[in-house]
Amino acid sequence: MDVNALGLLVEIIDAGNLSRAAARLGMSRANVSHRLSQFERELGQQLLRRTTRQIEPTELGRRLYEHGRSIRHELQAADESVAALGQALQGRVRLSVPNGYGQLAMAGWLTDFMRRYPGIALEVIFDNTVEDLMEGRVDCAVRVMNDPPEHLVARHLGPVQYVACATPACVAQWGRPQTLQELLRRPLIASGLTEQKLRMAGLQPLAKGDAALPMRLVSPNFHFLREALLQGLGMGIVPDYMVSESIASGALQELVLPAGSLDFLATHKYLLYMPTRFQTRAIRTLIDFVHTRALEDAA
Repeated sequence: MDVNALGLLVEIIDAGNLSRAAARLGMSRANVSHRLSQFERELGQQLLRRTTRQIEPTELGRRLYEHGRSIRHELQAADESVAALGQALQGRVRLSVPNGYGQLAMAGWLTDFMRRYPGIALEVIFDNTVEDLMEGRVDCAVRVMNDPPEHLVARHLGPVQYVACATPACVAQWGRPQTLQELLRRPLIASGLTEQKLRMAGLQPLAKGDAALPMRLVSPNFHFLREALLQGLGMGIVPDYMVSESIASGALQELVLPAGSLDFLATHKYLLYMPTRFQTRAIRTLIDFVHTRALEDAA
């Protein structure tokens, strides 16, 4: 089998159509189309179903694409091994992390990583979308979500549980709620997503005529929410990683509710990357490091 033609097939499928593949390869569209047709004639099988704008691989085309992608990655890894022979681990890694989890849980990990691997340069972007990963602006991304996109490789970093908490002064002032319904009658601090899930669950606001108070503070900025909690401005329903240190120190107290009361808010953390892109040693090292640290913290 023609390995070069197999590589062309990979480029075409990755690009999404012949024109983009031609631009990436520095070839004309007609040349790309001719070489693909020649490859299909040699195999006696159609590899792609072509329309004016998009292409879709046939079953054989999909299988050959997987083989071709593996071969390309192995060759890139071999080239990198030769180039890095006798050299310390080095390179640049672009990592995207969510604002809350990235700042409150991962900042210490990433500084430890930089001390351990001084030859690796990090570019850390605080964002909550996956578009930057899909469009190639970053090499990998950490996201908090219920389910990862199917077209991405996802390494599970552990669950995100939610806790209710408040300062000792708040508890003394407003009393210690025994149920979620009682908590919702206190001045509440939470993110907009938490407020939305409370509403979807029919819990916020409560039934008309009930003694429910409106949310005291809603914000997507977890640093701001945590500071408001520490200042005693209300009682919080927040992710565990956001307040674990404050609870351990006694600055905040966990408000113990009946088991399962906050399970509907629980979600997961994932480290995501594109299966079609080659991961350098520097990228693989960061991925393994973050995965290990996340599991250690969750233990």
